[in-house]
Amino acid sequence: MPLSILNNIPSLVAQNNLSITSQNLQKTLFRLSSGSRINSGADDAAGLAIADGLHANVTALVQSGHNANDGVGSLQVADGALAQVTTLLNRAVTISTEASTGTVSSSQRGALDAEFTQIKAEVDRIGSTTTFNGTSVFTASTTSIFLSDSNSSSQIAVTVGALASSGIINGASTANLSADNLTTAATAQTALVDINTAIQNVAGIRGSIGAGINRLQSAVNVINNQVQNLTSAEDGIRAADIPSEVANLSRFSILNQSGISALAQANSAQQSLLSLLR
Repeated sequence: MPLSILNNIPSLVAQNNLSITSQNLQKTLFRLSSGSRINSGADDAAGLAIADGLHANVTALVQSGHNANDGVGSLQVADGALAQVTTLLNRAVTISTEASTGTVSSSQRGALDAEFTQIKAEVDRIGSTTTFNGTSVFTASTTSIFLSDSNSSSQIAVTVGALASSGIINGASTANLSADNLTTAATAQTALVDINTAIQNVAGIRGSIGAGINRLQSAVNVINNQVQNLTSAEDGIRAADIPSEVANLSRFSILNQSGISALAQANSAQQSLLSLLR
């Protein structure tokens, strides 16, 4: 190659290589500082699209897990309230059985009936005031638990049913205690039959609630498994290979220093041409 002062070709080559090295060094530093292999669309456009899609799936599934857990919480509140209703009804069985015997006086039956009236009132209160997140738990309307992975969705329908002394309903069976009283042995015996039906209906409702809780908890388990696997898949695409990047950092740092040195040598090489003018 002839000596020339018009263009310093070795300097241009050194500049070009130094620029490439600097870009690679910068990219390596980005990856090490962020922990991510993909810091821009230029790093891996297809990988970025896949990773972002997986992240959207994970985000939707995490919230779906919260939705299902909220559903479980609502059903557990209902189940706990019904457990107390069963306790009240068992007490009603005791006092109605006592009122049914002929050795109890009318005044005593009046006292027993007063307690029975309070039991029915408490059942009504539980049914009307038990809430979860400000919403009534005991309602005839269906509550839909929405589950999604952002691409597809499904809903789990949960129905607890209304609760009142005038109607404790389980399927086709209805127990109405509102008209029952313990003022006579005959009415006490009639009330006892209705109370037993109410106890059975409450047990049936609790069974249905328990099945709903189990289903929602199973859904949560599946969702958690999906979140784990999708997060692993996203991490495999997005995460930087730290040992490899550390090796690249050492490599490009050395190349950067040697490139600067080579550029300095290339720039000073033409200075030797001045000796020809002396």
